[in-house]
Amino acid sequence: MTILDPPTAAEGTGEPVAATGRPVRRELGVANLFSHGFLLLWGGLTALPLLWMFVTSVKSNGEILADPWGLPAALRFDNWVRAWTEAQIGRYFLNSAVVVAGSVTLTMLMGATAAYVFARYEFRGKQIVYYLFVGGLMFPVFLALVPLFFVVRNAGLFGTWTGLILVYAAYSLPFTVFFLTAFFRTLPTAVAEAALVDGCGHFRLFFQVMLPMARPGLISVGIFNFLSHWNQFLLPQVLMQGDDSKWVLAQGLAALAVSQGYAGDYSQLFAGLTIAVLPVLLVYVAFQRQIQSGLTAGQLK
Repeated sequence: MTILDPPTAAEGTGEPVAATGRPVRRELGVANLFSHGFLLLWGGLTALPLLWMFVTSVKSNGEILADPWGLPAALRFDNWVRAWTEAQIGRYFLNSAVVVAGSVTLTMLMGATAAYVFARYEFRGKQIVYYLFVGGLMFPVFLALVPLFFVVRNAGLFGTWTGLILVYAAYSLPFTVFFLTAFFRTLPTAVAEAALVDGCGHFRLFFQVMLPMARPGLISVGIFNFLSHWNQFLLPQVLMQGDDSKWVLAQGLAALAVSQGYAGDYSQLFAGLTIAVLPVLLVYVAFQRQIQSGLTAGQLK
């Protein structure tokens, strides 16, 4: 067996040197340079399409057709006004806000309650029930479209926001329970035991002690659910047919893309797309630190 010599310090520099004579720090620097370069490339591939969409949304139709990659001669924010009013993006935007607010609230309430029970209490059949929840992650929504259509219609919820909210919450619940169960297990048990000794009931313990402690995890999974519900297209197309006054933003954008594709008003189309993307970007920018802390909290504890 050959024992490799440990790295030694270079004379006069204090920099560790490997057995080959090459500085270890230099090797790490090459790896960091490669990783940072890859991240910059990935960031560019992600940001440039968004930037091009924004620039196109403030150009005229003539500028879009003549020079799709060029800069606009003037910023025409009236395209956004026309998209908001004439294309009814404003109404679809508000409809989506109502549906997403209701579905995310319902998902977080039910998911956090179930996850807390799975993480903190022991009862017969606990693992079976937990794996039934988690098993929903492996069930694609495409396989359930036909039975889901008949279930929602027979329940009298077809074409209603209530039906859409319940379906959104049902399909987000498995991931929410899976994520928050692991997070609740990382929280200190001593705090909960101290609260129970002081006379705190289980209801107050959950809402006044454990939920505030689980705030990073709640914010992280809440953002993921928000993004999923806001960008959902397939379920509204199946369950919200008919009255376009109740359509959500994804349906409105699809209808706008079809109509403006024939009308040739591409500036209005790109303005509508930009309006739809802005809430997602703003939410992520506002809560990016909470998302990162929530994702890494379970590993750091």
